[in-house]
Amino acid sequence: MTRRTGDAEPESEPPPPVTADHLRTLLRHQAATVTVITAPGRPPAGFTATSFTSVSLRPPLVSFCLDQGSSSRPTLEAAEHVAVHLLGRDQAELARTFATSGIDRFAAPTSWQPGPHGVPLLDGALAWLVCRVVERITAGDHLIMIAEPVATRYVEGEPLIYHNGRYAHLH
Repeated sequence: MTRRTGDAEPESEPPPPVTADHLRTLLRHQAATVTVITAPGRPPAGFTATSFTSVSLRPPLVSFCLDQGSSSRPTLEAAEHVAVHLLGRDQAELARTFATSGIDRFAAPTSWQPGPHGVPLLDGALAWLVCRVVERITAGDHLIMIAEPVATRYVEGEPLIYHNGRYAHLH
């Protein structure tokens, strides 16, 4: 039977509440581009994120989310500028490095250099955007950061994606 818009819902028991584990399991089915966010500091900070997205073209704005418990949070909260790196298909190990807590993520074999506004730029990324942070919004257990790109660079290549709990690529 096909339901039409506006038809009354059949009476049934309300669905159980959505838990964090349930939502995490469901979202594993969404493929996402893998990015590494970096910020200047002493020491610099960085983390792997799959929450990067475009917010607006006029004006150009992007966003990403940071767990409130992240060791990178204090540096990111203070940063005026950050860099967003879109990783290529062969950079899963770099993604793992920046997803690992309790290590110096910028030590060898990570290869990087200071970029505009002192932001650490990772070598070999498909693209990077140096951004000015324009807004921080607390949302549950995360901090949403909205930023305006002020410098960019990109090369052609296949992106690294994250799907179903693992890194993958398109081909």
